[in-house]
Amino acid sequence: MTTTETIEVPHLGTSTIGYAFGRPYDATLPTLVLVNSFTTSADLYRHQFADPDLSAAANLLAIEPYGHGATRASYEQFTYWDSAIADLQVLGALDIPEAFVLGTSQGGWIAARMAMLAPGTVKGIIPLGTSMDFESPRSRDLGCWDGVGFCAPAIGALSENVGDDWVIPTDLVDAVLAEGLGEDVSPEERSFWHDTHQRNYAGDAGRERLRIATINLSARDGLHDRLDGVRCPVLWLHGTSDPVYSVANAEEEIQLFVNSPAAELRVVDGGRHFLSASHPAVVNAAAREFVERWK
Repeated sequence: MTTTETIEVPHLGTSTIGYAFGRPYDATLPTLVLVNSFTTSADLYRHQFADPDLSAAANLLAIEPYGHGATRASYEQFTYWDSAIADLQVLGALDIPEAFVLGTSQGGWIAARMAMLAPGTVKGIIPLGTSMDFESPRSRDLGCWDGVGFCAPAIGALSENVGDDWVIPTDLVDAVLAEGLGEDVSPEERSFWHDTHQRNYAGDAGRERLRIATINLSARDGLHDRLDGVRCPVLWLHGTSDPVYSVANAEEEIQLFVNSPAAELRVVDGGRHFLSASHPAVVNAAAREFVERWK
């Protein structure tokens, strides 16, 4: 399990942001920020923190978005733009002047937002298994999932207040794991994520964080018309066994980074939606190469 700390930033009326370093910060190394996927936490990047070669190449800093992990806000409402702003404020609070950003699924579009908002801070982004679109008919025509259909039952089920003894239902966790890692998740991995989710989403406050996080996923804004604002290198990794967002979608969208000095898509054979977990060796080697090239 990753040891998560918290730090306060001023966004959304003061927020407490959950973050984790792989090891003590070394100012002589570049920093790679890791942004986790829907309902997961910094623990999604256990394989990255455990890789000595990647840790030797960069400071690894996982930051949990609003609605996830140990992150809390004074305001109940938040969007992915809010998470991007807060992540940049975390870098400032930790005296980290610049960083690369790797993000899985929703983390990918948070990474892109960070690059648009702070081009002098974000030196490159590595989206994994993501999409830059909203939940559009276009994306479904290209083989992406129906995210609105996936989210709607949970949004409805989470609309009523609950008691202090409530925890996220395991069937919702299992639905996330099926999309992220497939049906053949090991009993140990499934138990780990059941425990982690139920620790992070408990009581009425946990229910409400989960509801807004689900609404964010379902009703997010698309970035197609803004991607010319990404002016840093982009390395997009996408698995062929990703049931959420398709390779065909990634092939179209990588071409929208028209002002990036280098925008590359690498397709990972057999890679799942949670690519950093299903194929950590491939992701770690690619991230290390990218950071060393562009630092």
